[in-house]
Amino acid sequence: MTKLAVLQMKSGIDPAANAVTIVQAVADAAAAGAVMLFTPEMSGLVDRDRQRAAAHVREECDDPVLAAVRAAAAEHRLWVHLGSLMIRREDGKFANRGFVIDDAGAIQARYDKLHLFDVDLPNGESWRESAAYTAGEAAVVVDTPAGRLGPTICYDLRFPDLYRALTDAGARILSVPAAFTRPTGAAHWHVLLRARAIEGAAFVVAAAQTGEHADGRTTYGHSLVVDPWGEVLLDMGEAAGLGFATIDPTRLADIRQRIPALRHRRPIPDVGQA
Repeated sequence: MTKLAVLQMKSGIDPAANAVTIVQAVADAAAAGAVMLFTPEMSGLVDRDRQRAAAHVREECDDPVLAAVRAAAAEHRLWVHLGSLMIRREDGKFANRGFVIDDAGAIQARYDKLHLFDVDLPNGESWRESAAYTAGEAAVVVDTPAGRLGPTICYDLRFPDLYRALTDAGARILSVPAAFTRPTGAAHWHVLLRARAIEGAAFVVAAAQTGEHADGRTTYGHSLVVDPWGEVLLDMGEAAGLGFATIDPTRLADIRQRIPALRHRRPIPDVGQA
């Protein structure tokens, strides 16, 4: 049995304050016996004012939130999936980048969000992630004490081919840190996360942003842990805070044996014209 910790946040426009929240969660998760902590997308900064936000964006080597979390992971001997930070790439462009940090504070994996959310919603909200970020170019899996992990970020959830590639590469846990809007969250969050768990015969861990943020946006919350059968092991509702779920690796093996869909996958041929 493996105990996981999930941090549901209401990140604001002050990275230092957000870092304090994450560092405290690392300490609390370790004290509770978790082997790994998962945090949401944009853990270090949620700010739709791009000019104001840009003043806080640093290269990875200079990012204070990343440095604080790495130090806390080493101090408390806890692995952390830092869901994502806004990072300035070496070419000067911005990336929405997640980090898997080991219990010595070393970065074991990086993942830049592949799919960017550009949309106009019926309620008047408009989002243009491509105006701020450059899309990633590669998926990644990494071995952790919780199992082989396939990290993704938020809007990636809608692209099942990514999750197929991750489970084909041996992922047993799929992580989906997110800052889902309330309308799309209420409509699709639970059903898509359960679908990714069922079709990949994998655990899904989705740490989320929640509530009304200082920049004026509102996020859905409901951080989830889902097992390979689609059963919800943890639903954190709308309150910010730290939650826990215990996963059983033998259940994953049993489900993959009973429904061996992963073994039955075949390359999809070109689609013909009828």
